[in-house]
Amino acid sequence: MSATESDRSSETSTVASTGAAAAPASEVAPVSASAPVSARPAIGDAAGAGSDLGAEHAGGTGDKLAALLPHFGERPPHAQDDWLLVHAMDLDAKGVARRADGKVIFIDGALPYEWVSATSHRKKNAWEAATVTAVHKESSQRVTPRCPHFGLHAGACGGCKMQHLHPAAQVAMKQRVLEDNLWHLGKCKADHLLRPIHGPDWGYRWRARLSVRHVIKKGEVLIGFHERKSRYIADMQSCAILPPHVSDLLLPLRALIASMEARDTCPQIELACGDEVTALVLRHLEPLSEADLARLHTFAAAHPGVQWWLQPKGPDTVHCISENTPQLGYSLPEFGITMPFRPTDFTQVNPYINRVLVSRALQRLQVQPHERVIDWFCGLGNFTLPLATQAREVLGIEGSETLVARSRENYAANNPNAYGRTLAPTQFVARNLFEMTPEMLVQDGVADKWLVDPPREGAFALSKALADIHQQRIGQGEEGAFVAPADWQPPRRIVYVSCNPATLARDAGLLVHQAGYKLAAAGVVNMFPHTAHVESMAVFERDDAAWKNGD
Repeated sequence: MSATESDRSSETSTVASTGAAAAPASEVAPVSASAPVSARPAIGDAAGAGSDLGAEHAGGTGDKLAALLPHFGERPPHAQDDWLLVHAMDLDAKGVARRADGKVIFIDGALPYEWVSATSHRKKNAWEAATVTAVHKESSQRVTPRCPHFGLHAGACGGCKMQHLHPAAQVAMKQRVLEDNLWHLGKCKADHLLRPIHGPDWGYRWRARLSVRHVIKKGEVLIGFHERKSRYIADMQSCAILPPHVSDLLLPLRALIASMEARDTCPQIELACGDEVTALVLRHLEPLSEADLARLHTFAAAHPGVQWWLQPKGPDTVHCISENTPQLGYSLPEFGITMPFRPTDFTQVNPYINRVLVSRALQRLQVQPHERVIDWFCGLGNFTLPLATQAREVLGIEGSETLVARSRENYAANNPNAYGRTLAPTQFVARNLFEMTPEMLVQDGVADKWLVDPPREGAFALSKALADIHQQRIGQGEEGAFVAPADWQPPRRIVYVSCNPATLARDAGLLVHQAGYKLAAAGVVNMFPHTAHVESMAVFERDDAAWKNGD
């Protein structure tokens, strides 16, 4: 990608930076979801993106190959018969090509627009898995990986999959994955594409689970992510996606664990960074000796900001070994909110993106001071508390009683917020949202707006409950099914934050085709640069004409 193209990409996306305010509020890209393929942000021919290896990828891709050839240039005159033209990239960051007989090949290390040679290591009737052995014609989007541990070599780290692809191209690929999932799985298209939200490409991962192993044959301790396609731990001496101060701790941590009596019974260190504190949770299978505890205290004293927490058994046993230490937490300065959390609580991996994501989600929700809002899957209150700075009343619903108790504590700690503003009355309720029914939905009362932020499983039961109510109102529901009271109204707008484009697409299909909503906008959130993980945000608006048909 040229510098000019990169500059244009940055102008049409929302950027999060370390300590920077959110980008301008306008975030509707000039390209609509119905634009032709050539005008849409894409990495090659992404037909079937997001599906498993095999039939979905095989179907249709080869038929378009001839049409795509002009984009890639003619076959090089010196090309050998076994050279492959890569015309797409799948969700696992593998290049997709076809052999002369039409068989699909998924190639580790290859990028769209490249001519490559590859060696197959797994063969099925419809497809093969291979590894690139030579790149004869490079893509303009190929870049030099920053991390020395990234690659296809023996012992390479498996923490990242896309460091060889330009960051702007990564975002474009994820946007296409979202669009394709919405169309192929949900049979719907967004009226507008939201500008991608992206931020720092390096040093963004404030949460991580690092494996630990004392390798007796090597006489050393390894700490880091697993090797590519392996149960072994990569020999990492640095990590470009961890915060620099954490990357600098990798070698000292290896020396520390190697010096401990319990070096053979400590399998994991979980990392959780806050604004001022770096919490390290040491999983240990046997009680630590006083000498080992002293070593941990000495390490913390030598590295300001580090807190050691111990986990002898399950998550409930996690405890800090030091007293009177700063509280782990992160801030949302736009809303005057500080969120305390424990290192085992769920928080977003990327704090820079999280700040912009919360801001953008609330902007798209357009909460007014007289409105009641429900935050489904509210967790610790990451969206709930900012909503309470804008709405008349907020209800946060979460599946975990423990998280509900923590969210109540966070609400109390932030009321009033840092700017002296009293938060709106807010309730937190524990409920299994994967067993939602129309009756339960109505019991939660009428809300003007919803914010939905589910785990990877999505919000199917919630979406279906809303769809069932709508189907009953328009006379197409099941006989004898629950009928919502006439004075109960669905939310006028829903902002859905997703960490799985497939389940978002499934739920979008329900909302659009059965629940009386329009998919007004959708876009990606690059929470995890250099990985294939796709976060996204979708905005649904109630189709009043559809709902009035049931009056």
